[in-house]
Amino acid sequence: MNYKGINFLKKQLFSKRNRVRMRYRYYEMKNGIKDFKIAIPNEFKYVSETLGWCSKAVDSLADRISFKEFENDNFNMNKIFDMNNKDILTDSAILGALIASCSFIYISQDEDGYPRLQVIDAYDATGIIDPITNMMIEGYAVLERDEKYNILSDAYFTCEETVVFDYVGHREIHVPNPARYCLLVPVIHKPDAKRQFGHSRISRACIDLQQGALRTLRRSEVAAEFYSYPQKYILGTDSDADPMDKIRASISTMLQISRSEDGGGTPTVGQFAQQSMSPHIDQLKSFASLFAGETGLTLDDLGFVTDNPSSAEAIKAAHENLRLAARKAQKNFATSLINVGYLAASVRDGFEYKRNQIYETKVKYEPLFEPDMSTLSLIGDGAIKINQAVPGYFNKDNLQDLTGIASSKLDVPSVSDDEE
Repeated sequence: MNYKGINFLKKQLFSKRNRVRMRYRYYEMKNGIKDFKIAIPNEFKYVSETLGWCSKAVDSLADRISFKEFENDNFNMNKIFDMNNKDILTDSAILGALIASCSFIYISQDEDGYPRLQVIDAYDATGIIDPITNMMIEGYAVLERDEKYNILSDAYFTCEETVVFDYVGHREIHVPNPARYCLLVPVIHKPDAKRQFGHSRISRACIDLQQGALRTLRRSEVAAEFYSYPQKYILGTDSDADPMDKIRASISTMLQISRSEDGGGTPTVGQFAQQSMSPHIDQLKSFASLFAGETGLTLDDLGFVTDNPSSAEAIKAAHENLRLAARKAQKNFATSLINVGYLAASVRDGFEYKRNQIYETKVKYEPLFEPDMSTLSLIGDGAIKINQAVPGYFNKDNLQDLTGIASSKLDVPSVSDDEE
């Protein structure tokens, strides 16, 4: 197979790092403010404002996508995931994919030869994707860094072997690959034919809208200073009079102003109209509405309290766009997780399984919205009516997918015909 080579992949990773770093800054609320430098005084240019809207857009989706298990697991992939801290592993991979459009899971072997799974973010990994299987035919990843972010070890992945470069021990380790594809699996959010590595949840629109909201917060901070201490003025003072101390004039409850020596009138003291915070609040709410429309959130999610929904169904209706986005993300991540389990099974057994052997394996998730008691009652009534029309259509397995509640393991005593 013709490979691009490790140097090509390093250049490709370097060209994308700035975009990944920027989105992580927005998620971690460490981004700066792009100020227009028109109306803000220099004394206020260092005012720091932070806003967690981009974090909310990512977390609101990541927290609802909870991997449960593999169904029709004929390769015992559930055990591999359970042995690798399934909850932390999948949540970390999904979160990284939502932030940076993709993340990667590196498959290796522990001391006993059992598969070991490690999540690597998009800042430290890249590769060439097979557009049919969505798996990598060639990849590169940074495996370890020191506290100064210098590379301690990295790896080059091919379909034949994994080459690990240990820069501390000055050695090169070649590990044969028993699987059909390289042992670096991408976990991708919303891929398409043009962008195989997907799209980030933190879109350009989200970034621009949050920047506009941050500038609004900074302007409101400046306006608040003048709102707290309205500007005053004095007309008719003597030109030779000592200048008034600014702090004393601002906080004193009684000011003594003398008549001018030439017999003129008493100086006129006035106050400018007090600034209003309403325009800034309205503009911030306008940005919040646009951001909510972009991400499928509501104004309640962004901190603007409105009428609270009265039931779980009302919450679902308010988050319909978010539910559709979560469903789409679940489909994307399901393929990636199955690919991880498939390659990990090949590593565990030391055998090159064919991919068509896992076509019946499916991924099951927890419900996106946990039902309340009224919803459970509606589900129960609906299940009874449907089972009356189609006996056995609903049972404890598919009802658990709707409710998220596992069935009881206690034996239910049956009533015999004689006892009746």
